[in-house]
Amino acid sequence: MKRLFLFLTAILLCAATMHARKPLAKHVVMIAIDGWGGYSLKHTDSLPNIRTLMDEGCWTARKRSVLPSSSAINWASMFNGCPTEVHGYTKWNSRRPEIPSRWEGPHGIIPTIYTLLGEQMPAAHTACIYEWDGIKYLIDTLAVSHHALSVDYEKHPSQIIDMAEACILNDAPTFLSVCLDGLDHEGHAAGHDTPGYYAKLREYDGYIGRILKTIRQTAWANNCIVILTADHGGIKKTHGGASLSELETPFIIAGKHVKRGGEFEESMMQYDTAATIAYIFGLRQPQVWTGRPMTQVFK
Repeated sequence: MKRLFLFLTAILLCAATMHARKPLAKHVVMIAIDGWGGYSLKHTDSLPNIRTLMDEGCWTARKRSVLPSSSAINWASMFNGCPTEVHGYTKWNSRRPEIPSRWEGPHGIIPTIYTLLGEQMPAAHTACIYEWDGIKYLIDTLAVSHHALSVDYEKHPSQIIDMAEACILNDAPTFLSVCLDGLDHEGHAAGHDTPGYYAKLREYDGYIGRILKTIRQTAWANNCIVILTADHGGIKKTHGGASLSELETPFIIAGKHVKRGGEFEESMMQYDTAATIAYIFGLRQPQVWTGRPMTQVFK
């Protein structure tokens, strides 16, 4: 009996040590672009800031969206680490799950990366800044220190970047997500993989450059990881189907403890985004999450 007790104690101590793993970086800034297809990375010669992050870190153009390849469904998976069948959001503009979520956290919503940070790193300052109002129904706003909508962004497209820069400089967020919506509109108007689409993407590349420049002005610039990704791609002027143009999206990561590894070939799904962020911060994943961290990108 004494031997069994010592064995179980050793297991518990080992588990506690694993859960107490130190963060790989103290700050993560994620810039996520609605409607950004992975096919676009063939044009990075005209996207210098995106290209720089690709060269300095690791990337794939084939991170797969969950089905259907629409907005709310995939923004949900990006933040809550599980697929459609588990989180229950099934429509492009879902505000609540049409299928009951398999599990609900303390705020009556399936746990998101913000939920985990609030529970396991209560001193963390977290933020989400977005252009599409639907984001706030998917992130567990009760767990977020600060969330804000960029109003009239079609008239003032760089307003969200002003807001992000102020957040970075004034709040030193532990985790900040900046959710851009305009490229999806351009995909619906001009069409995906068209000159108009790439003109908008070049504009966004400039915005990414502004955020990177702002991060470099902080005292924590060398203790930060930057992620670029998307909810879904598109084909012609639409999305929501099962073509690879709609399903495949970029995932680019660079910063502290990230390899200069270039393109990686391992499979990545939308819900692996949340798992990778949780891994960076050394957070325990809830059992309901099915996401896997992309551990191969780290030193």
